[in-house]
Amino acid sequence: MKIDILTLFPEMFKGPFDESIIKRAQNKKLLEIKIHNLRKWADDKRGTVDDRTFGGGTGMVLMIKPIAEAIQELRKANTRVIFLSPHGQIFNQKKAEKLAKNEHLIFLCGHYEGIDERIKEHLIDEEISIGDYVLTGGELPTMMVIDTITRLIPGVLEKSEAIKEESFGQQGLLEYPQYTRPAEFKGWKVPEVLLSGDHQKITTWRGKKALEITKKKRPDLLKKAV
Repeated sequence: MKIDILTLFPEMFKGPFDESIIKRAQNKKLLEIKIHNLRKWADDKRGTVDDRTFGGGTGMVLMIKPIAEAIQELRKANTRVIFLSPHGQIFNQKKAEKLAKNEHLIFLCGHYEGIDERIKEHLIDEEISIGDYVLTGGELPTMMVIDTITRLIPGVLEKSEAIKEESFGQQGLLEYPQYTRPAEFKGWKVPEVLLSGDHQKITTWRGKKALEITKKKRPDLLKKAV
């Protein structure tokens, strides 16, 4: 998969994309990420890409021309352009699975008071929101979406079957409890069934626990659960 990111703050991506699974995916040549400074497509030496909004109001708005030229230069036949926005549908695991099937994604990171509306109308394929709250810009949401997508690219995780058992996986439930050594600590014991070696009993126990935890902590998920 190839991902292009359009942003005013390219330095923000250096740490998160240089560590852990995203770094591993790039080293394996399963993922290629390129970060582009939007000011590259500005008309003046100052790199101006924002302006006052027609009709008056506070704050600045990202201009259509630099963004249009950037998308036009980067877009291919198989490209999907994503804009992180409060107007978009809430991001979830199913959405991540769909995005992970794309060969090329362009993420546009908004800033200030937003972007010229004509960009949404004519250049964006999809708007995505990570929740009902306001952030300074689209950089952090973009990182979160890319992190989620990367884990789903075939070959990135050494044990791909782990994805099926994670929270929001195939069954749509929260994940069952996990324990490790020691089996007892300060009188707190690991459930006996996990020490039994009986895989059928362990599978049944985990299924029941996943259902119990989901019912207790996120009952809203049960409506969509398998």
